[in-house]
Amino acid sequence: MNNALIKGFGITALAAAVAACGGSGSSDSDSTGTMSLGLTDAPVTDLTEVNLNITSVEVKPAEGKSVTVQVETEDGETSLDINLLDFQGGKVVQLFERQEFPAGEYEWIRLHLGDNPYVKEDNATPDTEVDLFVPSGFQTGLKLQGGFIIPSGGSADFTIDFDVRKSIVNAGERGTGDSKYILKPAHRLIDNTEAGSIIGDVDYVSINQNDALVACYYEGSVYVYSGDIPAEELTDLNSDNLDSEEGPLLSVPVEDEDLDGIHSFKAAFLPTGEYTIAYSCQNDDNESKETLEFHGRQTVTVVADVETEAKTIPLAQ
Repeated sequence: MNNALIKGFGITALAAAVAACGGSGSSDSDSTGTMSLGLTDAPVTDLTEVNLNITSVEVKPAEGKSVTVQVETEDGETSLDINLLDFQGGKVVQLFERQEFPAGEYEWIRLHLGDNPYVKEDNATPDTEVDLFVPSGFQTGLKLQGGFIIPSGGSADFTIDFDVRKSIVNAGERGTGDSKYILKPAHRLIDNTEAGSIIGDVDYVSINQNDALVACYYEGSVYVYSGDIPAEELTDLNSDNLDSEEGPLLSVPVEDEDLDGIHSFKAAFLPTGEYTIAYSCQNDDNESKETLEFHGRQTVTVVADVETEAKTIPLAQ
């Protein structure tokens, strides 16, 4: 994959953008600020690659015309090929750093895409590419709604979180054309100055062997919910709830890196606040509603720039 930062778009475009926002057309610190933008992904279990081609980034001020920044890699390419699954567990690919923009309020960010997004499936024939359908992707790109501010004379630092497990639907025969998979809008824009993470361990062996009620179909995931959610209200992933506050914010597969039966997890780029986490090792199809059995339900408070450690799951009796 190409290492890349998005190239600056020049004083002419910047001056025009400032004028469109009601500024004087100058690029001094009183009328502009800088923004850094990265991209990350929450882990997923059944895909080995999710590949997009990013050609440009467009941002829309609350007043005035949008501003587009063209991609240019260190190798001189005018688009960036990226496998989202290379950037999990808090890893980030930086799209641009300290790029100058008109200061003020903004309404949205849009990633413009090139041709032929695709995925590769786990346990499939190596190097077999499966088309990924992005609704309106070639025409309008991937749009992230939600306001943000670039401070005058200051800087803003954001990360786009692609939650592949939540947003990619395996449509099978219901897919569009040759596209078995569909990318739905489950992307979050995170202010890095107000984000932290949750880390912890799951004793998978104990849960799988000692709890007769559990039917573990895989190593499992930790589900993260905004706020203090009672155990009886914990729900599965469901792509029908992407535009609502129902259901988990994200889910993170656990990993046994040391092969000792203790699986670890990290839920990164969480805005500060209170969260509920719980673990399940039952299958969860994001196209249907399942009743999952959860373990280790607990609340965790996330603090900016801090890794908060959760209690080991299952919880001590």
